[in-house]
Amino acid sequence: MIKKSAVCALIVALTTAASVSPNSEVVWNVTTDKKLIALTFDDGPNPVFTPQILDLLKENQAKATFFVLGKRVQMYPTIAIREVNEGHEIANHTFDHHYLKNVSPAKLIEEIRQTQEVIFDITEQVPHVFRPPGGFYNDALLDLTKEDKLTVVMWSWYQDTKDWKRPGVDKIVDTVLSNVHNGDIILFHDLQGDCSQTVGALRRILPELKKQGYEFVTVTDLITKTKK
Repeated sequence: MIKKSAVCALIVALTTAASVSPNSEVVWNVTTDKKLIALTFDDGPNPVFTPQILDLLKENQAKATFFVLGKRVQMYPTIAIREVNEGHEIANHTFDHHYLKNVSPAKLIEEIRQTQEVIFDITEQVPHVFRPPGGFYNDALLDLTKEDKLTVVMWSWYQDTKDWKRPGVDKIVDTVLSNVHNGDIILFHDLQGDCSQTVGALRRILPELKKQGYEFVTVTDLITKTKK
């Protein structure tokens, strides 16, 4: 149970975040003339592989956005704190990864709000970016997330690495590098289980894209650089 003082602080922080967060809309990628890319990781933290991912990001001076599950932040709080301390964005992916097709928008928003509280209680950060599990959303859910000042962020349709299927390191690398564009939002996972292929792919992807002149930024930073 979150303390009353933390709840009050959360309300204040939400109000503050609302004044600087991007407009609530579904974002798939952004239009920019700068060589900027957002790496995103869903379903973590993973106690074994998220730290390895963080090591690689640090080695390559890359920032990323972690769409975390509330229950896993509770399980691995030190990893969530590390994500924040190393300059990455921590974002909301619900508490228990229920798909909207299986639960009501009202139930999902309860999980979203629960996760906001968990993340704030542990990291003192208030996410203002949300990604629905499985990419399922509807107008009712969008209305509720808009009320909570959350921007819904998906991913560039051609940058879904499907790494959770463990298709092989070469396949993951090829998906990312074969059709990369400015403003891409790339989908990876640091979910429960074996994410060794994701780590192996990042070892090749990060230095190659750096060599091509790309900078890795958080989703929110990428959105703020959208060409008007």
